[in-house]
Amino acid sequence: MKYLKQFLIILAVSLLGEICKTLLPLPIPASIYGMVFMFTFLLTGVIKLDQVRETGKFLIEIMPVMFIPAGVGLMSSWNVLQPVLFPVSVITVITIFTVMGATGLVSQGIIRRNKKSESAGQKIKEAA
Repeated sequence: MKYLKQFLIILAVSLLGEICKTLLPLPIPASIYGMVFMFTFLLTGVIKLDQVRETGKFLIEIMPVMFIPAGVGLMSSWNVLQPVLFPVSVITVITIFTVMGATGLVSQGIIRRNKKSESAGQKIKEAA
């Protein structure tokens, strides 16, 4: 029963994302709205992490299975994809390295900022 309740909470947040997608004229997928809502609800405490933790872990564990239909769809439309395979592959590789680089730079910036705030806090404690 616990898993059903957690799954219904996740579905309700996803439904909220679908409603926003329908009402707002922005080119943003409903899943993105749902993730933003879930993040906001978890951050503010509207939804506690314990209320969705186990089901969230389960959904992450079975996520690879969800990609099987998409892979089969790609294989069945090979004749359509073949002419654009090289440009799509190049764009994919460039995008991967761009995202990796941006993520690394942002992570390093956050780490540096945390170290500066920790050292400033240490100096304040030493001065007191």
